[in-house]
Amino acid sequence: QVQLVESGGGLVQAGGSLRLSCVASGRTFRDYAMGWFRQAPGKEREFVAAIGWTGRDTFYSDSVKGRFTISRDNDKNTVYLQMNSLKPEETAVYFCAGGSSRYATLESYEYNYWGQGTQVTVSS
Repeated sequence: QVQLVESGGGLVQAGGSLRLSCVASGRTFRDYAMGWFRQAPGKEREFVAAIGWTGRDTFYSDSVKGRFTISRDNDKNTVYLQMNSLKPEETAVYFCAGGSSRYATLESYEYNYWGQGTQVTVSS
């Protein structure tokens, strides 16, 4: 059974930074792409970032490009999301997602495993 467990969320002031982590178990982590999505209250879930199986290919939503960095450590079965210069409108539950293939994608239907989410709150 595949499990994804996020951590690292919390309360931060606008302009601050947080680093999210997601530890995966239950399948060969290094063979699959991973992604981060977020969902704010009253809004649909949206793509944030994705990383391919080798870690060399990454994609970002336009809204976070240049401020967020996705990375992975295949030896630790962990994917990270470094978030800098956070904005109040980025308050949301952030979800880690496990892809169905090796290749990074922004499409949520390409991810077949999801974590429970970690709350990120950015105060103004």
